[in-house]
Amino acid sequence: MYAVLLGCAASPPCAGAVPPAYGANDAGGFRNILPPGENGTDNFVQLGKFQSVGQRPPHWMDQLPLYSDLVYADPGLTGRQIPYYFKDATFGVKPNQIASIEHPRSGVTIVRDKAFGIPHIYGVTHGDVMFGAGYAGAEDRLFLMDILRHTGRAQLSSFIGGASSNRQMDRDQWQAAPYTEADLQQQIDDAPKYYGDAGRRIIADGNEYVAGINQYIHDATNPLDPVGAANKLPGEYVALGIVPKPWKLTDVIATASLIGGIFGKGGGEEVRSARIFQAFLARFGGRRGRRSWLDFRERDDPESPVSANGRFPYETASPFSPRGLALPDRGSVRFTSTGSPLTGALRAGAFGLDMRRALESKHGHSNALLVSARHSADHHPIGVMGPQVGYYVPQILMEEDLHGPGVDAEGAAFPGVNQYVQLGHGRDYAWTATSANSDDVDTFAEVLCRDAFHYRWRGHCMAMERLDQHNSWAPNALDQTPPGSETLTAYRTVHGIVYARGTVHGRKVAFVRARTTYFHEADSGLAFEELNNPSFTHDARSFERAAANINFSFNWFYIDSRDIAYYVSGWYPRRAAHTSPSFPVLGTGQYDWAGYDPSTHLASWLGFAAHPHAIDQRYFVSWNNHQARRWMAADDNYHYERVFRSQLLEDKIKHDIRGGRRMTVAQLVQAMEESATQDMRGVLVLPTVLRAIGHPRQARLRRAVALLRRWVRRGAHRRDLNRDGHYDDDAAVTLMDAWWPRLVAAEFEPAVGRPAYGALTSFQPPDAQQVGTVASSPDYETGWFGYVSKDLRDLFGPRGRGSWSRVYCGNGASGAGGGGRRTRARCRTALRRSLLAVTHMTKQQLYGHDPTCAQEHRVDASCYDETRSTVASGVDIPSFPWINRPTFQQVVAPTRHLGR
Repeated sequence: MYAVLLGCAASPPCAGAVPPAYGANDAGGFRNILPPGENGTDNFVQLGKFQSVGQRPPHWMDQLPLYSDLVYADPGLTGRQIPYYFKDATFGVKPNQIASIEHPRSGVTIVRDKAFGIPHIYGVTHGDVMFGAGYAGAEDRLFLMDILRHTGRAQLSSFIGGASSNRQMDRDQWQAAPYTEADLQQQIDDAPKYYGDAGRRIIADGNEYVAGINQYIHDATNPLDPVGAANKLPGEYVALGIVPKPWKLTDVIATASLIGGIFGKGGGEEVRSARIFQAFLARFGGRRGRRSWLDFRERDDPESPVSANGRFPYETASPFSPRGLALPDRGSVRFTSTGSPLTGALRAGAFGLDMRRALESKHGHSNALLVSARHSADHHPIGVMGPQVGYYVPQILMEEDLHGPGVDAEGAAFPGVNQYVQLGHGRDYAWTATSANSDDVDTFAEVLCRDAFHYRWRGHCMAMERLDQHNSWAPNALDQTPPGSETLTAYRTVHGIVYARGTVHGRKVAFVRARTTYFHEADSGLAFEELNNPSFTHDARSFERAAANINFSFNWFYIDSRDIAYYVSGWYPRRAAHTSPSFPVLGTGQYDWAGYDPSTHLASWLGFAAHPHAIDQRYFVSWNNHQARRWMAADDNYHYERVFRSQLLEDKIKHDIRGGRRMTVAQLVQAMEESATQDMRGVLVLPTVLRAIGHPRQARLRRAVALLRRWVRRGAHRRDLNRDGHYDDDAAVTLMDAWWPRLVAAEFEPAVGRPAYGALTSFQPPDAQQVGTVASSPDYETGWFGYVSKDLRDLFGPRGRGSWSRVYCGNGASGAGGGGRRTRARCRTALRRSLLAVTHMTKQQLYGHDPTCAQEHRVDASCYDETRSTVASGVDIPSFPWINRPTFQQVVAPTRHLGR
């Protein structure tokens, strides 16, 4: 049938690969969703139609209704309803569902389906598949790919305009990953040296992939076919008055540096952490200050929920280890910038600002729920899982289905690096990731010599390397900023990039970030090639070996018809013995990472078995939570606490498998979805707070407490099931939003003191959603949730493991027990006063700072929470109700294993 459809039944031979039948080499049981839609290219005519009559191109947002409407299927979701919310992800296309067929070169076939326009790519050779992935990627995301490669090179302002937000994005990227063209090329040239034949294969794949992108650019700008070119060229290029430039393999490396440097790292905030510590020392003195700081540091709280049951010791040295310690002198630190101060305000709605916010909230909502065969209803593992990468138009992930020699995979990938499926399924297995944020970035204090741009290393006075990036811009249809130019400057040492300056014991130093993946941005390509290859990945053990080749910090999950597995990837350094993992250390050489070679940017990384991993636990749950006991939180992570959002998921799984019961796929989807609309504070913290508050006599307080208790009993949701435009428990949600920051301040600030409290809240706000500013969606990853719970349980009970060194609420005492009746009375009074103070607060006071909600006359929590996508196109989409779940999500229930 395919041969006839492709016109391959007669001679001469068909121009492209002949696709196998729908479902060939696919064990079945794979579904997914990726909003808003697969198509991300709007030509100039389509752009005009949208701007004039609001008509969007096909497949622009056809997956969004499936994604957003799942909210209304809960509670009571059934197995038969799942196809209404997750589309079929089986390999191939049914013959009667073929929408289009193209052969961008001999040996390559791209088939798109009618339902969602997904590219199904087939190649006669492995290189043909890579070429097809490049062509289809450009077909669906060319303009976004261009944005990503320019952002990765810190050239966003040169590409789309000189707005302050775009220039700030350039500054941030040049601070994080500054590379010259020679640096990018070096990473390509070094691949065979480090990885042999595997490295050569990855480079060959990359070259074929780039050739596919460039073929599409040729087709979209071909003067010999003006009609065809006009249909293919994104309208944004016409609006900007530019044509897309051909890609180079170094563009892929630059894009990888942006993606991996954002989603796959942890740590690097040792200086800021040191400043918080010093504020605690100033408040409490030496011994008590150290203990109090450790209370809030939460490196390894024994009550924190973990994904792996084993113990995996890492970074267990004391934060106060004196060897090489380089605590900055108080008041001496000055953070540097790669550019001069910006004079224009960063305004809401500016692309660079929207992109920065989206990328900074990368932790978002990634989660994974996997249940083993012994606890599932069909006696095979089941999974609901996916990454949260933000919401973009077009989406910053794209979907593809790749088939040819050495590759059988369907799923999602980042445009610009989509030669392999990065999150998806193979023949009979699936895999996904959540950000691990484990510590692969350290701070070294370079002791200066001669002047501000020389430093001492291994007995020599070394010159810092100056890295300049020149950008220029002119007004265009998207950005009317007047013409201008600027040069960004970063300074590089043998360890990394300078980000602050100060003194240590009176000596001038430059603080630099050393990232293990710097100069190795694309090395993970080897692992993705293995995950796409059915000959390599065929069971849980082979999956672990593939995941171990990913140098970025991620939690990886695997499922097939027999097993579930978990592995934490990343290059984690073996730090010098007895040095602090929490604060800066001297960069003079004797405290370098074990085996560190600045000429290769390699060191002796932590071994395979030392990473948190497990196979066939009862279940795996991850919502960016603590990986395992003794695996210490990175220095920028103060929130592996007793209360974490992953408990929302885990508690539901525990309930559904208790007493020998077995869990269905529908139950697992509902466990995810039910949690996705819950306010974690209401579920996991508020019961403890209300117990501490007791039963006040004052009428206004009694009504407020009763309102909150009713909300807790109803599940503490932020959802609008009757679709009237307001949350079903709007009054309780509003009260909680108003009270939370004041509750935290009332509980902690009197004891901690304003300077230390301010230092800590500026580093880790009480809640990641800053109510009272521009609207944002809550995710409940970072905040003071566990702090509030731990402190109040220490005072009012029941006490748990890992009690703190003192009680803070009511300005309680130090030591075990932490406070008596008087402390409890003072604490209860403080909590009640903080609640009473907000009972008069109006929605306008709370949510009225956001211009969008004000313009829509919807100043309330539901509008404030709504998901508003970062738009990288002339065609946008409407906002949609808040939901705390992955962007790309798979529902996996494989029941058979295929031979190889």
